[in-house]
Amino acid sequence: MKKLLDELQQVSLQHETRRHFLHTCSTGLGAMALGSFLESCGFLDKSDKQGTSQTSAQTNSDGSPMAVRPAQFSGKAKRVIYIHMAGSPSQLELFDYKPELVKYNGKDCPQELLTGKKFAFIRGVPKMLGPQGKFGQHGQSGAWVSDYMPHLQGVVDDITFLKAMHTDQFNHAPAQLLMHTGSARLGRPSIGSWVTYGLGSENDNLPGYIVLASGGKQPDAGKSVWGSGFLPSVYQGVQCRTDGDPVLYVSDPAGMPRDLRKQTIEAISEINRQQYDEVKDPEVLTRIAQYELAFRMQMSVPEAMDIKGEPQSMLDLYGVNPGQGSFARNCLLARRLVERGVRFVQLFDWGWDSHGTDTSTALDLGFREKCQNSDKAVAALLTDLKQRGLLDDTLVVWGGEFGRTPMQENRDGQTLPFMGRDHHLDAFTVWMAGGGVKKGFSFGETDDIGYYGVKDKVHVHDLQATILHLLGFNHEKLTYQFQGRPFRLTDVAGKIVKPILA
Repeated sequence: MKKLLDELQQVSLQHETRRHFLHTCSTGLGAMALGSFLESCGFLDKSDKQGTSQTSAQTNSDGSPMAVRPAQFSGKAKRVIYIHMAGSPSQLELFDYKPELVKYNGKDCPQELLTGKKFAFIRGVPKMLGPQGKFGQHGQSGAWVSDYMPHLQGVVDDITFLKAMHTDQFNHAPAQLLMHTGSARLGRPSIGSWVTYGLGSENDNLPGYIVLASGGKQPDAGKSVWGSGFLPSVYQGVQCRTDGDPVLYVSDPAGMPRDLRKQTIEAISEINRQQYDEVKDPEVLTRIAQYELAFRMQMSVPEAMDIKGEPQSMLDLYGVNPGQGSFARNCLLARRLVERGVRFVQLFDWGWDSHGTDTSTALDLGFREKCQNSDKAVAALLTDLKQRGLLDDTLVVWGGEFGRTPMQENRDGQTLPFMGRDHHLDAFTVWMAGGGVKKGFSFGETDDIGYYGVKDKVHVHDLQATILHLLGFNHEKLTYQFQGRPFRLTDVAGKIVKPILA
């Protein structure tokens, strides 16, 4: 062990010397200029930059940045499952019933709806498009849900619908960034990173923030929607695969005994601890935590992601085929992960962009198929959490990044061959369940055709503020000092949507 430690120290000596030089010279304007120059030339990476005193406050006595920490006050939710339908499902086909819109179907869009508006694709005067789903009221709450989601109809009494959501962005990538990081620009921490930064993790052997993606592609904004931004990188989301090894290289390589791997990790951690004692760089703590967590994950992640032990009745409830990765499988995995103490589980399902350019995006074809492939699993997740006693303190959030227009999309003034809707930032629906929100409740209204919110509008920052409140945080006080000022998820906006709180 001593020999291995000595060899590793020799390998790291050059890097240590460079870091010591930068640390001892890191005062004054000249040092700032030097740091900027070295960074631009690629000699200084993120881990060379000094952290913030707030990060030190976020670690426990043994230096673990993922230690469980108390919230600012007692929150109703302990964990979150956030289901993002990347591309944005049409609220007018699912939850926002507009019988008046049927009367306008096929007619030219009134000019007052177009004046001063910018659309992602619509040009000229499009045709109005009536709802394609058949709506009915369900549950004791009488919530409107269409036949596109028959299974969700059976659990509406556990759901709060936010029907007058609005955003500032109508293109996918910036809208997804705004929804998940509070800013349409790159570089901000995701909501899952903020939550794990604030609360830590309840399981020492699993990441506090896990991401599961389906639909064949990543979200348009890429992995930035689960990145840690300027927070220490230990708080970024860890993407797990549903085929093969859950995490790449989680298995020991051939010829690597587990006791030797353990000795190696211990030696690396000791060097890193010596480095932290010298320079107090919070990224060193992140590196220690990641090495040690990665070693523990070799046993815990495969077990958590293995659904072979689930009874057939549970697989049938979700609609899961054990041998295939799918959105349904990810929903079942989300329950398994929160059951094991994972703080924030994020599901991204790509393919909800219903333009009508082809059969895969048409509202009455591809979009209906997407609903069929997800509806059963989402309803099963709520049912499963509820019967296990987990729903009361697990907040489930479902939605896209914006809404869809009540007019049919055209391209260059020409009507498309299939029925589809353009991006729309003034009105869309997000729903929440469990974790301290009311049951069987609808909040907010749009106008007769679903174009504008007319009552109880909720902005993206309001949604974020409410999620943090349910977890026990004042969104204005969960901050991180960066570039000379405190940053927060909700930027300089956001208010708690108090009427939906249980």
